[in-house]
Amino acid sequence: MEFFDKIKSLYDKEIKDELCEKDKKILVHCCCAVCFGYPSQLLKMLGYIPVAYFFNPNIHPKEEHDRRLEELRTYCRKYDFELYEENYQPEIFYKTAEGLENEPEKGLRCNACFRMRLLKTAQKAKELGIKKFTTTLTVSPHKVSENIFTEAFKAAKEVGVEFAKFDFKKNNGFNITQKIANFNNMYKQTYCGCKFSIRNPKKKESAENQT
Repeated sequence: MEFFDKIKSLYDKEIKDELCEKDKKILVHCCCAVCFGYPSQLLKMLGYIPVAYFFNPNIHPKEEHDRRLEELRTYCRKYDFELYEENYQPEIFYKTAEGLENEPEKGLRCNACFRMRLLKTAQKAKELGIKKFTTTLTVSPHKVSENIFTEAFKAAKEVGVEFAKFDFKKNNGFNITQKIANFNNMYKQTYCGCKFSIRNPKKKESAENQT
């Protein structure tokens, strides 16, 4: 695809050459299949071996969580990506978000949620013997990448692994990941994930009825 060639040229050409065989694997925290599309293909072109990781206890309700996970499974099977996943544990998110329920989107609640998921990802990377991790969260225009980076670097330092800083929304990344989703007929959610991010009252009521 022409747009992939163009995007690839915008990244450091030395990345691929500097990667040793043992450093090629990178654990990628995936919020959903749609957001994994562009990052997974870009990382492959840069010489990495992306390993998908699904840990998103913030997603509400369980049916939505499971639907996004199944879509990611389908994508990983199709393109031969290894996938690790965690059981649905919403209580972890609600404990994290306690006292922050009324925070606006892009606020302190989101930062706490980033911290929770990225710390777990760093721990998983260490468990698997993978030196680096990154996240698809930065592909979304609704997320503040610098806030994500702040939490990711903290997690990396605490656990003793390396965070690979990719702002996937740059260079038209969000539009490209949408094209990949359309090509693969992916399910596209209409809200970030947690019950507090559901903006449409009718959708929120519907989600509540599924719990």
